Order: sequence, then C-alpha cells, then structure tokens
Amino acid sequence: MTDSTGLVVERHGPVGWLIFDRPKAGNAMDAAMLNALPEVWRELDDDPSVRVIVNTGNGRNFQTGLDVVQLSRDPEALREQSRRTKRAELQISAWHNEVVTPVIAAVNGSCAGGGLHFVADADIVIAAADATFLDPHVSIGQVTAYEAIALARKMPFESMMRMALTGRHERMTAERAYQVGMISEVVDPPERLREAAQELAEKIARNSPAAMAASKRALWRALELGLTDACRAGALDLVSMWGHPDQTEGPLAFAEKREAAWSTEPPRPAPSRPPATVPPTASTLAPEPNSPEDLR
Repeated sequence: MTDSTGLVVERHGPVGWLIFDRPKAGNAMDAAMLNALPEVWRELDDDPSVRVIVNTGNGRNFQTGLDVVQLSRDPEALREQSRRTKRAELQISAWHNEVVTPVIAAVNGSCAGGGLHFVADADIVIAAADATFLDPHVSIGQVTAYEAIALARKMPFESMMRMALTGRHERMTAERAYQVGMISEVVDPPERLREAAQELAEKIARNSPAAMAASKRALWRALELGLTDACRAGALDLVSMWGHPDQTEGPLAFAEKREAAWSTEPPRPAPSRPPATVPPTASTLAPEPNSPEDLR
C-alpha cells in the first residue's frame, strides 16, 4: 500500500499490521485513507498467512478521527463519507468490513473522535500507559453517535456518556480506560506497546483460525441479541465447526504434546436453524462426526 493512502501494511510472522501513517496530521482520516481502509482490511483478512491483525498508529497519536482541515478546505473530497455516514454504511473499522481475523487495537498517544471506531470495533484493545481517549464531537458542534453507541455495549454506560458530554475538555487516561473495561491491558513503559501487541498476537495465532472465526462471529452477534437468542445463534456457530479438520487435529496435537498444524479451511456457514437435538456425545472436546445437515 503506497504511503499516499496514509496507511502502512506490514507482516511479522503470523501477524499483519495496519498502521495509520499521517503523523503530522495526528493520523486523522482524510479521503484517501477512508477510501483505502476497506481494501487494506480485506487484503489482510484474505491472507491465510495472517492469523491476527494489529492496528496502531505512527507518531504521537493513534488516530484522531476525521480530517477536519480537509473537510473545511475541500468538503467535496469527503462527500462519499458523508453519504455512508447518513446511510449507516460506514467502511472504516474491522467490524464495518466484516473482518473475521482477530483484531487487536494497540493505542499509542491520543485516540479521539472517529478514532474511537477502531477501539469500539476491535476484538481486543491494549494501550500505552500514556495513551488518552476523548470524544470531542460536541465541542465542535457535532453529534456523538456511532463510536459511543458501540463502546456503550462494551463498557459502563455512564463512563461513555461522560466522555461524550465532556468533549475535548476531559481526557480519559489509559489507566481509567482499563478500570472501566474499555481496554484489557496497559503497557508500561509505553515504548513496549508494539512489542506487547506482537507477543499477544502471537499467542492468539497459535489457535485454530477457523474456531476463532466462528467464535468471533458468535460473540459479536451476541451483543445485538438477547441471551436466549444469542445462545441459540451460538449453537449454530458451534455446529458449523463439526467435521472440520481442526476438530481432529486439535485433540491429536494436545495428546501428542505438539503444536497443532491448523487447516486453512474456513468454518462452514452457520446452519439456518439449530439442530432439533444435540447428541449427548457432542462437545468441542469430543466432536460429533455428523455434519450439520445430518442433524436437521
């Protein structure tokens, strides 16, 4: 990916890196970056050698949202983004682009406004000890919506509401973000952020890609459903792995005390309805050999 997009793509072992690279502009998203993001997410997600994606920023900031300087000088350049925003058809984050590969956001420096998309929509978020979070929308006469709504599903509502209403006049520290569950790890010293992200990604990459994809699908969907419906839908994701090569390889590798050689075969699409009965022998440790179709 050329640097004219403001994005850098790197690969380190099984880990793909998506790096914001407009440090002089606080890594803000201009039209070129917004247009390139779907392509870059797809490139990494479609690469079978990439087991985990890490998203971070070059320079002093992680991501500071929409480039308001470009917006003020050339509003036509961001017209397509305006249409996507109006129609709720954003293509910014991993979640917007239906990325199935696990995604870690490694937050360095400031994460502001639209940059919170990448925190709300990542599977795991870690942050440098000196990272800060804020949502300045209301301070420039704009509405806080997408980012805050998504974050409110993952952290206490009042903490998110406070950020939304204080705008640019208060910053949440990394330690406070950890306390309220916005992030899962504070990296200190801050200079170790990328090292820590790579280490975490390599741990995740040791697991079955297909099982992680199906698990991710089940858990993200659960945020949008009630408990009973989420469990019923999750049953379909569980069944989608029955008969997959990794359900044989996993227990065999465990018994032989070796690293598993995972298949690149994706999980099957989840069946349209759950099985009428679940065989008593079926479990993730003792997979049912029958296909989902046989259980209908």
